[in-house]
Amino acid sequence: MLGNYDKHHPDLLLASSPYDGEGKKIIGIGASTGGIDAIVKILQNLPLNLPPIVITQHIPAGFSTSFAERLDEISVMKVYEVNKKMLLKSSCAYLAAGGTHLLLKRSGNEYSAEPLEGERISRHKPSVDIMFRSLNNVAGKNALGIILTGMGDDGSIGIKELHKNGAYTIAQDEASCVVFGMPKQAISRGAITEVVSLEDIPLRIIKFSQGILINNRSE
Repeated sequence: MLGNYDKHHPDLLLASSPYDGEGKKIIGIGASTGGIDAIVKILQNLPLNLPPIVITQHIPAGFSTSFAERLDEISVMKVYEVNKKMLLKSSCAYLAAGGTHLLLKRSGNEYSAEPLEGERISRHKPSVDIMFRSLNNVAGKNALGIILTGMGDDGSIGIKELHKNGAYTIAQDEASCVVFGMPKQAISRGAITEVVSLEDIPLRIIKFSQGILINNRSE
């Protein structure tokens, strides 16, 4: 449920400062209603030796710890809840803690993630918009942005910024969504490179890691 919250723009917490250089690959996944099962299906079909994956799922404080543990159990990757500053490593996934945003930072050619307090953004905390804007600020075209099933429009601002900056962006298709709201809004903004069924998203992630999904085109 969206709740009766003022709809704050990402600018309130995090300025847009797009990164336009080269760098390591990184993957960002955002989801809401139906996202828990969708994220499980994606992670359980991914191999090792992938770039780090950051995940924002709309989830209340107190529930993200058990969700991260579940993801860790079903995946060959290590999965962590971001409740402190963490250096991002390959073959690992990092889940935003419920009740805090996920903020990415860059030091040289390394990425880190940490929790960010503050207002709800796009009616949510954690907010997909904050994660995607943060991803654009540290990685730009070196990122893959994926927006999954969910109600509302959280994520559409940040993924549009990623797309404009040359990142490959994916929206889950309507047929495989529980709620098509978030992907539909991103698509309507012209923020999406490709619309993909849930079952095909793991292959896209693998192709991205191999350098096949690049520069807003699929080869």
